Amino acid sequence: MQYTPVTPFRRPVAAAHLKHQAHSQGTLPPQGVNKWEALRELSASRTVFGLSDRDMTVLQTLVSFHQATMLGGNDSNLVVHPSNKAICERLNGMPCSTMRRHLAHLVAAGVILRRDSPNGKRYARRRGDEKEAFGFDLAPLASRFGAFCEAAEELRAAQDRFKRQREAVSLMRRDLAGLAEYGAETRPDLPFWDACSDLARLTARALRRKLSIEDLHALEEELKAALDEVRRVLDPSVSNNMSTNDAISEQHYQNSNKDSYDSELHLEKAVAVDLMVHTDALEDSTAEDPGDIADPTGPPAADRHALPNIPLPLVLEVCREVQSYSDGPIRHWHELVRAADLVRPMMGISPSAWDDARQEMGPEVAAVVLAAMLERFEDIRSPGGYLRSLSAKAAIDAFSCGPMVMALMRREAA
Repeated sequence: MQYTPVTPFRRPVAAAHLKHQAHSQGTLPPQGVNKWEALRELSASRTVFGLSDRDMTVLQTLVSFHQATMLGGNDSNLVVHPSNKAICERLNGMPCSTMRRHLAHLVAAGVILRRDSPNGKRYARRRGDEKEAFGFDLAPLASRFGAFCEAAEELRAAQDRFKRQREAVSLMRRDLAGLAEYGAETRPDLPFWDACSDLARLTARALRRKLSIEDLHALEEELKAALDEVRRVLDPSVSNNMSTNDAISEQHYQNSNKDSYDSELHLEKAVAVDLMVHTDALEDSTAEDPGDIADPTGPPAADRHALPNIPLPLVLEVCREVQSYSDGPIRHWHELVRAADLVRPMMGISPSAWDDARQEMGPEVAAVVLAAMLERFEDIRSPGGYLRSLSAKAAIDAFSCGPMVMALMRREAA
C-alpha cells in the first residue's frame, strides 16, 4: 500500500499548507511542462507570490536534482530527495540555516510541497517497478504553470505601462522646459515662464527617484495643464515649422570657386556716396516750390530703411552658406533677400518672426542677419527666438548688422 503524506514531520500544520496540497491532487498536464520555462515564468512573477531572488536560487537548485527536462507527462513522480548537504554544495556553500529558511518560503508560497517520510528523512526506494520517494514534490511547478504565466504577463504589462508613463512624463518635461525658454525670449512680458521652468526642474528631480504609477499620473496632469497654458499663449505654427540642421546639411554644397568682387565693391561705394550727397542736398534745400516738398505722410516704414552699412561682397565673402540656396550668383541685395526667404523655413523661423524682422530692420538687413545666423546655426538653440530679440533691438534703433559680420570675420581668421 502506498500513501501520500500531507502533514510535515514535526512541524505544525497551517491552513495555507493544506490549501497548497490541493495543487498536487489534480492531474498533471499530459504534454508536460518544461521545468526551465516554468522557472523562467515564476522568476518573472516572483514578487506576486512573495518570493525573493534567493528563494528562486534555492528552487533552481532543487529543480536541478530532477533528471528529466519535462515535469509531468509520462513521469508522475516529481519528488526530489537531496540531502541538506547536497543542496548547500550546489548553492556554493550557502549556510544550511539560510537554505532551510528559503525552503520554508517556497513551501509557504505553494511552489513546492513537502513529502516527509515517517522519520523525516529524504530518500527513495523501489518496490518492484514502483518507486517511492520522500522529499520535495515539484508537482506545483507543473500544475500551476498557467497561473505563473498569467501573473508574469500581467506584471510585464504593468511594467510596460509604467515605462510608457515615465517616458511620456519625461517628454512632457522636456517640452515644457524648451517652450518656457523659447517663451521667455519671445514673450518676456508674460510672468509665468519662471514657474514653468521651475516645474520642469522639479519634475526632472522627481524622475530621479523611484516613483509609483500614481505619482507619474499626478505629474502628467500637472505638466499637461502647464503645457496647455503655454500652447495657448505661443503660436502653434512655430512648433510645426521646426527643422533640423541635418536637413540643411543635406541640401548644402560648398562652392570652392572664389569670384572677384572688386568691381561690385566700387559700385557699392559709389551708390553709398551718391545717397549721402543726395540726402545732404535734400536737407539743405529750402524747398520753396511746393512740388519739391516730399509727401508729408512719407513712404511706408519698410521703404524708409536704408541699405546695410556693410558692402554686399563682404557679406557674401563671410556668409558663404546662404549662396547655396540661390539659383545663381548673388550680385544684388534683392537676390540675397530672395535666398533668405528660401532658407528661412529650413531654419525653423516662423513667418511672423521673419515679417517682424523685415519690418523693423528692413529686408536687406534682415537678409544679412539671416545669412550670419546660418553660419552659426549649430550654436543657436532657438533661431526664431533669437531673430525676434534682434528685431526688438532694431525697433529701438539699438541694432546693427555690421558687428555680426565682423564677428564672423574674426572667427574665420582665428
